[in-house]
Amino acid sequence: MSYLLRVQLPDRPGSLGALAVALGSVGADILSLDVVDRGTGFAVDDLVVDVPQGALPDTLITASEKLVGVRVDSIRPYSGMLDTHRELELIDQVATARDDRLQVLVDGAARVLRVSWASVVGTGPHGTFQVVGSMGAPETQAGEMPWMPLQKPVVLDPEADWVPTVWKDIDTKLAAAPLGHSGRALLLGRAGGPEFRPSEIARLGYLAGIVATVLG
Repeated sequence: MSYLLRVQLPDRPGSLGALAVALGSVGADILSLDVVDRGTGFAVDDLVVDVPQGALPDTLITASEKLVGVRVDSIRPYSGMLDTHRELELIDQVATARDDRLQVLVDGAARVLRVSWASVVGTGPHGTFQVVGSMGAPETQAGEMPWMPLQKPVVLDPEADWVPTVWKDIDTKLAAAPLGHSGRALLLGRAGGPEFRPSEIARLGYLAGIVATVLG
């Protein structure tokens, strides 16, 4: 079984190697790695790791945090594709889709940006509404989204009054970006965290902006 492990570790030579050895000691293999963020003296990485059948994910946390300066931000089952240049491939899929291009966008965005769900939301005479949602998008929708229309990609307050209670109950982290000047936005939800990092918001903004141009 595979897990997506988000780890903060010291940004110095040998840190990743030591982590790989620690994970290997409990039978885990690193399948892929993405650098999510960097700060002064630290890095945040997303690692997809494969563990033997029946192994407990807690062993990954224990092995990782035995290392000085290493902290596991989150761990969750992972079944996504281990492809490279994911954003470019998604943009190409949207561009070449004959119909349901927004559906292709939200399905791909949930995978590419490693979130629980994605949806395109808009505003109309009767308030805000979901235009299309990916698999896993919540059935309960927000009655209003006072942050619409958006001018730039943002992290949204998950405890704001407009957020449905069922979203709050599972600690859903939220982020959104405008789809050009259409008045619509690409909304992301990550149930149980972790928090969206600045680099992830930048990626979201670039993706939404390019797709908006493709969609015209």
